[in-house]
Amino acid sequence: MGAIVVIDDDAQLRQSFGRLLEQDGHMVRTAGSAEAGIEAVRAQTPDLVIMDVRLPGMDGLTAFGRLHEMDPLLPVIIMTAYGAADTAIEATRRGAFDFVLKPFDIPEMLSLIAKALEAGQAARARSARVDLDAAPDSGSEAAMVGKSPAMQEVYKAIGRVAATEATVLIRGESGTGKELAARAIHQHSPRRDRPLMVINCVAIPETLLESELFGYEKGAFTGAGSRRAGKIEQAAGGAVFLDEIGDMPFAIQSKLLRLLEEKTVERLGGSGASKVDVRIIAATNRNLEEAIGQGRFREDLYYRLRVVTLRLPPLRERMEDLPLLANHLVARHAAKLGVANPGVADEAVSVLAAHDWPGNVRELSNVLHKALIFGRGATVGAAEVRQALHGEAPPPPADGAADAPAQEIMARHVRQALAAGGPALFETLTDAYAALIIAEALKATTNNRTHAAKLLGLSRPTLIAKIEKYGLG
Repeated sequence: MGAIVVIDDDAQLRQSFGRLLEQDGHMVRTAGSAEAGIEAVRAQTPDLVIMDVRLPGMDGLTAFGRLHEMDPLLPVIIMTAYGAADTAIEATRRGAFDFVLKPFDIPEMLSLIAKALEAGQAARARSARVDLDAAPDSGSEAAMVGKSPAMQEVYKAIGRVAATEATVLIRGESGTGKELAARAIHQHSPRRDRPLMVINCVAIPETLLESELFGYEKGAFTGAGSRRAGKIEQAAGGAVFLDEIGDMPFAIQSKLLRLLEEKTVERLGGSGASKVDVRIIAATNRNLEEAIGQGRFREDLYYRLRVVTLRLPPLRERMEDLPLLANHLVARHAAKLGVANPGVADEAVSVLAAHDWPGNVRELSNVLHKALIFGRGATVGAAEVRQALHGEAPPPPADGAADAPAQEIMARHVRQALAAGGPALFETLTDAYAALIIAEALKATTNNRTHAAKLLGLSRPTLIAKIEKYGLG
């Protein structure tokens, strides 16, 4: 239960809504204007403000700005009886907890209020806490997280190999964190102050991979107007991480073998080899032994690469790390979205533990990113995780009312806003709310990306790029 200020110029709504909230156990104060509402908040800081957009005198957006300046942690729910989606979206962009259309569904509104109160309490607790108990290195992209015996063995292996010059082959399923392990090896090595060049052997077309790795001389091919050093030469004194090396074209494997054996590279179009001091760290999720038998991978290169082999365990083999991983990933995504870290509820971890995670930590990261967006600042709970995992929609109103589902209302808001402001309005949104709107647009169009792109006023490639950026795929 919490202290709530309701700001609305409709006296009947203030009276009836206030009585409803009091019956639900809340302490309620009401105000008929923005100025009176601001004074009520200044006199005694509430846990939540619910306010209309159209008010006499000072308008709702200006009032919201004043409230936000007074208390940035105060959650505010915006109400509107009009289709002024651009105003509501702008308020949300500025930090409003949510907005609802009048007349609103009472059970849904009470549920939203409960979530807003929880989010506000969690934000204040985090702000007041001096000694944060978050996961270690929670904001770091390169942090390896886990206390399980399997991960302890990985850490020990990294510690043993990092100080050497040995070539390392990292093996593991997709999404287990092979690049993080490569970065950890480099960061703990004597070469840490020199570059680590990362090359994904499957992401670069075969026709470009050789020049990307080894460079080229002027005139080596059409468009080669000047000499260019490859990534291997650029990493001189440091290391090169070759991800997905199992997919490296057979023709390029021989040049990599020469690098490992002779420490030399030859640029495309060149007539001589150049010495280079570089460490090679490679990774694959492929069965290299099988690839050798099929003639797709050189056996001599395989033995050169596997001087030290490091195996990363899949998530299913270290489920005891799940709570730590979940909190770490939510903290990292919250930092990227520019919102406070809400943490993860125990019930949410239980739901996560029931999943088999074929995509490992990468899949877990994407699911928690979506759950964080769905949670809108409250602690990530079981409902948000289920929605992120399975796309489960919130249950319909108990009375079977024929009101449009929430995602349809959101989609209508988006259409109206874009009609008023065009794609430029969309581009003004913060990442957090841009991701929320894209997610709602996808739901409203049953994940039809072409239709969602039209709805949002974006090109399909731009939408796909944003989907990948926000982990909504």
